[in-house]
Amino acid sequence: MSSTTETKRANLSWGGRFAEGPSAIMQAINASIGFDRKLWRQDIRGSLAHAAMLRHVGILSAEEEGAIREGLAAIAARIEAGDFPWEEALEDIHMNVEARLTEAIGEAGKRLHTARSRNDQVATDLRLWVRDAIDGLAAQVEDCMRALVARAEEHAATVMPGFTHLQPAQPTTLGHHLLAYVEMLSRDRGRLLDCRARLNESPLGAAAMCGTGFPIDRHMTARALGFERPMRNSLDAVASRDFAMEFLAACAICATHLSRFAEEVVLWTNPYFGFVRLSDAFTTGSSIMPQKRNPDAAELVRAKTGRINGALLGLLTVMKGLALTYAKDMQEDKEGIFDAAESLALCLAATAGMVRDMRPDAARMRAAAGAGFSTATDLADWLVRELRLPFRDAHHVTGRLVARAEAKGCDLAGLSLEEMRAEDPRIHEGVFSVLTVEASVASRTSYGGTAPENVRRMAAEWRERLA
Repeated sequence: MSSTTETKRANLSWGGRFAEGPSAIMQAINASIGFDRKLWRQDIRGSLAHAAMLRHVGILSAEEEGAIREGLAAIAARIEAGDFPWEEALEDIHMNVEARLTEAIGEAGKRLHTARSRNDQVATDLRLWVRDAIDGLAAQVEDCMRALVARAEEHAATVMPGFTHLQPAQPTTLGHHLLAYVEMLSRDRGRLLDCRARLNESPLGAAAMCGTGFPIDRHMTARALGFERPMRNSLDAVASRDFAMEFLAACAICATHLSRFAEEVVLWTNPYFGFVRLSDAFTTGSSIMPQKRNPDAAELVRAKTGRINGALLGLLTVMKGLALTYAKDMQEDKEGIFDAAESLALCLAATAGMVRDMRPDAARMRAAAGAGFSTATDLADWLVRELRLPFRDAHHVTGRLVARAEAKGCDLAGLSLEEMRAEDPRIHEGVFSVLTVEASVASRTSYGGTAPENVRRMAAEWRERLA
């Protein structure tokens, strides 16, 4: 492209103020078309709503609005087909679309930008994009929850070790464990939907920053774009990106939950644990060690959380020092948002896939559940119930019994009644009824507890809610 053509292209957006085009360096740092072309659907949708409103208030004729509508439809078809010539000299999605529209339909294309600015245009486009992303991600979160609920019902009574500090703590069930992530994801979905509700206001018509003197109808464009209302302050409309920060925060929290589950999959698939097995669909081999089955899908879910967290921190840093209103710094909001949304979508798909794919080893988990004197709390509780010991005294008695069992090289159930009575002569044969892992989990019947019947009931409730 000649320098004259580049100047002409630049002047389409900057008007007559600049006689010369930008330097190559300035053009490279200033252009955003390499990434903001992702907003093309939202940009065209916003332009259609704006054009319809301009016709409604008499700024455009019916013929001009019709030409704009047809021209934008043709542009959309070309972009969809991969046949649209993006130009860096036109800087961004807005000017690329407007320039092609003007070339196609003439003067009517130039009138489209009446009573708006790229400042309110990009704010509108980005809100629409984030809203669409939230709808997709919320649906994926629900799918992941369904996968977890289905496996939880299947394994409501499958005993496994529960950990604190990654040390054996108390027996639980795999179903109960999986339902914990359902609860987390439910809150993640709620955060996304809360973010959607707050962002669902239209910046369109705020123009550059102070609104416009044209008799526009911002309520009309808001309705046309599915927003609840126009934003009440034109400065806030173009200057704020807290909706994007909130979106990234919700993504980061959700990704953190997925990363915690991914870490457990990494542990569980390790042969030293051997709790679950993943098929070839979610594992990879080694280029040198033929025996390897690496849980790479889980590892990458764990790793991508760093990218999502980074996007949040990046946008917070971009925005922290900006005086009102718009500044070019805000162009740096989009790449992190796009990447975070795409990364989270992939993590959710991989997690749902792994949940459906994994094959638990119930015998291995049951054996591990009894290790580390995991029924010690059940013994202490029995001493409180049966012997009326204060819990702190029962804790001390149990601790001494654990020490005896450890010295003998057995679990608590391996101690004789005489050995137990050496610590408290009132202990009787009934103590052995609480020292199995099955008895332990069955006893946890308090609301939210790990008892299999609780798990089945809660899984059924979730299945109905997600239907």
